[in-house]
Amino acid sequence: MAEYHEISPNAPAGEKLLNWVDNRFPLSKLFKEHMSEYYASKNFNIWYVFGVLSLLVLVIQLVTGIFLVMHYKPDAALAFGSVEYIMRDVPWGWLIRYMHSTGASAFFLVVYLHMFRGLMYGSYRKPRELVWLFGCAIFLALMAEAFMGYLLPWGQMSYWGAQVIVNLFSAIPFIGPDLALLIRGDYVVGDATLNRFFSFHVIAVPLVLLGLVVAHIIALHEVGSLNPDGIEIKAKKDARGIPLDGIPFHPYYTVHDIFGVSVFLIAFSAIVFFAPEMGGYFLEYNNFIPADPFQTPLHIAPVWYFTPFYSLLRAVTSEMMYVLIACVLGGAVLAVAKVRMPSVFKAVIVGGAVVISALMMSIDAKFWGVVAMGGGVVILFFLPWLDNSPVKSIRYRPDWHKYLYAVFVVDFLVLGYLGTQPVSVISGRIAQVSTLFYFGFFILMPWWSRLGTPKPVPDRVTYSVH
Repeated sequence: MAEYHEISPNAPAGEKLLNWVDNRFPLSKLFKEHMSEYYASKNFNIWYVFGVLSLLVLVIQLVTGIFLVMHYKPDAALAFGSVEYIMRDVPWGWLIRYMHSTGASAFFLVVYLHMFRGLMYGSYRKPRELVWLFGCAIFLALMAEAFMGYLLPWGQMSYWGAQVIVNLFSAIPFIGPDLALLIRGDYVVGDATLNRFFSFHVIAVPLVLLGLVVAHIIALHEVGSLNPDGIEIKAKKDARGIPLDGIPFHPYYTVHDIFGVSVFLIAFSAIVFFAPEMGGYFLEYNNFIPADPFQTPLHIAPVWYFTPFYSLLRAVTSEMMYVLIACVLGGAVLAVAKVRMPSVFKAVIVGGAVVISALMMSIDAKFWGVVAMGGGVVILFFLPWLDNSPVKSIRYRPDWHKYLYAVFVVDFLVLGYLGTQPVSVISGRIAQVSTLFYFGFFILMPWWSRLGTPKPVPDRVTYSVH
């Protein structure tokens, strides 16, 4: 049984109330462990604000979603009309709807920046592997949540985008057609699909998302946040056990985060009030037209935050298969030639490469496109074990590593842009090269991350007042 704390009868009413709560629920203890006595590195920079922004946008999405559900009707005959009703007749409905649609794009924007910060500073390295894995699982759940929510307005792009993506599952050998039928609930995207997606978007996936967010924060506070220097501040403590380079999260970083939140809300409000469609990237103009199964839009493309992975899907063609097979065989030959191992292992590698190449030739390229699209996300889960650099932070890696990371960012942006454009010969070739670089960046990371001489890592964090 927990210890019961008494308090002076003359104490203020607020203090008495807090003591009453603390004797029944560890409110003050939680605040101390995760805020006032949670010591974070004193050299955090602006890159560390995107975690709290992700949490803020999650709250915005949950609150606005609750109000939208009050008026939305998950019925193929009524869905589009109910969205129009929210926009035109519900008091402040237009604001809630635009906050929700802008919040979806804002969510992915801050999550992408948050993940890139982890990539730059090695926040996925030991002992933070679980923090990274929970974060990647959040990203995967977020993609599922966004995809299912995208169908709900029941506009032209919603309908045909869902039709295209769900049909991709039919390319999976043996189980594909049945799996696509299970997801749709019908032979075409229709009322059954809308009801399924609505229930998952409103209930199932948000519960998973909230659980993963809690697990992510708990895992983070267990091992502590990594700083831009990649130094473990818990390694050097004073006589009281407080890290020498640490400062309490509250009030120092709560003020830091409040400033970031304020700037974010100004930008967010500006978009909501003045440019909610954002030129057709946040809300496509085709989605203001009711879904019509008999009229296909000239160009079907997903929302901008899916387009990099959509480009990976489109890049895999029958011609691209020969390049991929050459990469598989070349990788096997290189591994056998460069790595010391028993002859049996070499034979297994060569045999496995031949079998994989034969499978790649025998299965339709459409399936491998789906594999590439999913693999573009799944490969992020393996990042903690792909990076073999002796230092964590990009600050102390060889300078050419920074250029390589910059090229990776440009490559990702190019894939995102090409995913919004119609297919052409030139864009197809650029997408294929970008796809090879995207996967090569991660698959070859165990090799290139060891190259070069890293700079000396200081014993204490570097910090300058700003």
